[in-house]
Amino acid sequence: MKGIPKVSVVIPVRNEEKFISKVLDSILNNDYPKEKLEILVIDGMSEDKTREIVKSYSEKYSFIKLLDNPNKYTPHALNIGIDNMSGDIMMIAGAHTTYSKNYISECVKAIQSGYDVAGGVMVTLPRSNTPKAIAIARVLSHPFGTGAKYRTREVKKVEEVDTVAYALYKKEIFDKVGRFNKNLIRNQDIEMNLRIRRNGGKIALIPTARSYYYARDTFKSLWKNNFENGYWVIKSARYAKIPFSIRHIVPMIFVLFLVFGTLLSMFSSVVRLIFSFTLALYFLIILVSSAEIGIKEKSFRVFLYSFLAFVVLHVAYGVGSVVGLLNSLNLTKKE
Repeated sequence: MKGIPKVSVVIPVRNEEKFISKVLDSILNNDYPKEKLEILVIDGMSEDKTREIVKSYSEKYSFIKLLDNPNKYTPHALNIGIDNMSGDIMMIAGAHTTYSKNYISECVKAIQSGYDVAGGVMVTLPRSNTPKAIAIARVLSHPFGTGAKYRTREVKKVEEVDTVAYALYKKEIFDKVGRFNKNLIRNQDIEMNLRIRRNGGKIALIPTARSYYYARDTFKSLWKNNFENGYWVIKSARYAKIPFSIRHIVPMIFVLFLVFGTLLSMFSSVVRLIFSFTLALYFLIILVSSAEIGIKEKSFRVFLYSFLAFVVLHVAYGVGSVVGLLNSLNLTKKE
């Protein structure tokens, strides 16, 4: 891959009229040469003004194209992008995310240096300026929140990791490991990245490249999103070989610990002691973590909301995983 490789940016969308312009403008404002750039917006048959907005951009920029995704779901969109891209590298761009001006160029440098996949650090921003929204965004960025290194902003140099968000991929890697698993409604990128690593590929996290993601700003939406993430990380095992890392099942273990620990504590004082100590330790950790966030934001309300956000995040993901496990065993009806 000599010289400047062409990059095909693939954006799966459906009913994103509120955000699609910001995403497109962000990519257009990148410092990567426009003659080496292609933007493929893969639309899941939107019913709002998404298609009209994209078409207005494609009339102005010939390298922006709108493609249909009749199946609507993200993995289908990504595979349509692979099949239609003309670039040497594919970038997955999220519909609710913007990117630093050097995002593409810095990730391309990493790929040219020998990595197969590269992505930047995700900066999680509040969707509104309320204490609750700020708390949720800060919790999602906290090491005790999601555990994903690309979310924490603690990286100082290029590191090899197990997964990244909004990644750039060598096109030929898909010939080696295959396309995105069309059965995975969520977490298809996690499964793909793990598959690449299991086939000897290397994934780089680039600290100088930043993506800016606007987090959900209510506990209801936080619960729903993380329940679905937890559900699919376990349900994915039906369609793929170990499609997650150990850290992805920790919330499920936590929820099972809560359920069985409560039940067994009724019959054993030893179990009750161990259960109480572990639960107290958990709440102490989130208390300290929430206090750290509240002090940094200089807000007592942010502190309180952060405490609740940690609990909602962990329990929602864990409950989703338990439901996914039961569903995989055909013990529930959720699909």
